Amino acid sequence: MSDRIVDLIARKRDGGELDAGELARMISKDTPDYQLAAFLMAVVLRGMSARETADLLAAMVGSGARLDLSSIGRPVADKHSTGGVGDKTTLVVGPLVAACGVPVAKLSGRGLGHTGGTLDKLESIPGFRVDLTPAELIDQVRRVGIAVAGQTADLVPADKRMYHLRDVTATVQSIPLIATSIMSKKVASGASRLVLDVKVGVGAFMPDLASARELADAMIELGAAAGLPTTCMLTRMDEPLGRAVGNAVEVAEAVETLRGNGPADLVDLCVSAAAIMTDDRAAVDDALASGAALEAYRRWIAAQGGDPDAPLPEAGAVVPVPSPRAGYVHSCHALRLGDAAMRLGAGRATKEDPVDHAVGIVVNAKAGERVERGQPLATVHARSPADVDAAAVAACFELGDDDVQPPPVVIEIRG
Repeated sequence: MSDRIVDLIARKRDGGELDAGELARMISKDTPDYQLAAFLMAVVLRGMSARETADLLAAMVGSGARLDLSSIGRPVADKHSTGGVGDKTTLVVGPLVAACGVPVAKLSGRGLGHTGGTLDKLESIPGFRVDLTPAELIDQVRRVGIAVAGQTADLVPADKRMYHLRDVTATVQSIPLIATSIMSKKVASGASRLVLDVKVGVGAFMPDLASARELADAMIELGAAAGLPTTCMLTRMDEPLGRAVGNAVEVAEAVETLRGNGPADLVDLCVSAAAIMTDDRAAVDDALASGAALEAYRRWIAAQGGDPDAPLPEAGAVVPVPSPRAGYVHSCHALRLGDAAMRLGAGRATKEDPVDHAVGIVVNAKAGERVERGQPLATVHARSPADVDAAAVAACFELGDDDVQPPPVVIEIRG
């Protein structure tokens, strides 16, 4: 006779292992939330073996539908970021890769926290539609070379349930649970090659290099077990990526990057990611320099109902935040700046909160750059001047007399 669910929880609590069938039972819709939550806490406390983690991934993927991209007839690339402040890389990397002839299919989510997610950013573009059916997504990738859409309800339903429970039961911080959550959606999305951007630093989910490496290696191993070749980039998130933090302001920066005028850190990260996805750095450089990536972006936006030439939403007040002194910027605190943008309305404190696409913050001076007294450190885009907390934004910047050299945005590549 099979063990009861309570017996499986007890075994994991005491440091034992569950087999593939037992893990599938544990996360099935027939297991009550209170028992699944107890199991999640046992995993946080006791961990999981590599075999258990791979079996949990398979059970999560098997809980719903899978997107079949085989009819596209070519390997399809995907990328995912663990999230950060000013992270608009998909809007640049996707067109870069597509312009090199490698199809890109990505299912994305909405943001919770500092700023909007990829879908929120894209919805800044008038007319852009994120609710593609699987058939529409596949057809668009075949015709245009790229599609980015919202995740369908039947894709990895077990992860949605587990994610919600982890959020409210203090069971988020677990490498096996984080890795299977990310990789289950990527495996179910049907791509044949994957690049993961694992952020490291004060504005990242993984605050230190050791934990980021552990997560990256776990996801690489899961990808190998699932037949999805996975490469992880570890990238810095101590200050915002690029200069724009928000939604419409990030779309505008992404377009400028595709025009060849992007911030150095954003360009470096995006070109590095696209080079891994295409296996051809020279082709990526050419796609950016020639304008082919910008044209791929325009075709993509138009294919999903957007107008790439339409004005983006503009905030009612644009307020510069002056520097209190002359000197060099030593740091621009990503998390504090992201929180300031969220308070403006650029992000969500809860899933139900609306996002104001027009508001945000543009960083005028990043680490290593000199400012004079009164020169803008940042420019706040707000609904009204009353919404601008200039002191809080200025407090995100650390100034000093000595010049500093910021480290490269890409720390290392694994896998």
